[in-house]
Amino acid sequence: MNAPFRPDTVIAGPAVQVRLADPGDAAEAARIEQFLATAPDSTPFHRPAWLSAVASGTGNHAMALLAERDGVLAGYLPFNLIHSPLFGRLLASSGFAVGGGMLANDAVAGAALFAAAEELAARCSAPSIELRGGALPEGAPGWHIKRESHCGFIRPLAADDEAELLAVPRKQRAEVRKGLEAPLTVEIGNGPRDRAAHYAVYAESVRNLGTPVFPRALFDAVLDRFGADADILTVRHDDRPVASVLSLYHRGAVMPYWGGGVWAARRLRANDRMYYELMLHARRRGCSHFDFGRSKTRSGAYDFKRNWGFEPEPLSYGVWTASGAEPRDADPTSAKHQALIRTWQKLPLGLANRIGPWIARGLG
Repeated sequence: MNAPFRPDTVIAGPAVQVRLADPGDAAEAARIEQFLATAPDSTPFHRPAWLSAVASGTGNHAMALLAERDGVLAGYLPFNLIHSPLFGRLLASSGFAVGGGMLANDAVAGAALFAAAEELAARCSAPSIELRGGALPEGAPGWHIKRESHCGFIRPLAADDEAELLAVPRKQRAEVRKGLEAPLTVEIGNGPRDRAAHYAVYAESVRNLGTPVFPRALFDAVLDRFGADADILTVRHDDRPVASVLSLYHRGAVMPYWGGGVWAARRLRANDRMYYELMLHARRRGCSHFDFGRSKTRSGAYDFKRNWGFEPEPLSYGVWTASGAEPRDADPTSAKHQALIRTWQKLPLGLANRIGPWIARGLG
């Protein structure tokens, strides 16, 4: 994969050279971070820290395509090469993310990166590419653009605690108030106690939903590499963790990314308390926006976020499938997987936690 990419990736204008870079290299990572600092559409999932955390925590190789013009970075396309015995190989931009995708200063750099991505997929024997946001190859052969299958939810944070509560619609606000009145405690950090609590809650939560849990090493790697840009907020009842969320901080926004609750969380309104407390915590540390992440359109999570007063914004994703290959289907909401999901929900938690990470590291 070290051979130069073909020169005909340049379609017009000043010459663009595309090369493959290792985002785990300190010098390359620093250069990419400088580019991201001025890219208006950058996300936490573009960061070299994310790519290297995924590689370390799941074993899926990290790489990046860089488009350069006269030695200056003009475009960037990050990837994790996902391998799964069940779902095959995939170039994901970015792995285990809801964002990522191509960032380019102009159409020439973008066209060069799209062509190079297809070539890279062939070199990696990956029959599929997924671009999760960013610029997309509209109308290009082999590419399918998915629109409105998922929505994002983001809004400004309020000026103070009471205003934040009043910003929540009345029905949901009543649930938050019940959570505030419940005998619950809140802890925020990223130490061993926080990590153990989060993984225990998250693993039980996703088992109840019927999906395998990610390796704990992935959560540890993200926390280690993001440093002050990631933390865990845990809600406890009688010192037992009942709801917990690992959040990312990027350019003034907080994103609760991996969160969940045990069965008792619903009765205790612990999830409602958790998200409200995270809004307050984020504002106190200087954030201006709350990014509730993406949800499948018209799903339960979609309705939950609307109940909080967030307006859905349709997202677009690009999917490339090599000629003659079957489209990859690792979507947990796919009708194809519903029987497996029902079976997984019935597994003992200990068994689900032992075999789940082996499956989940290939979901991407």
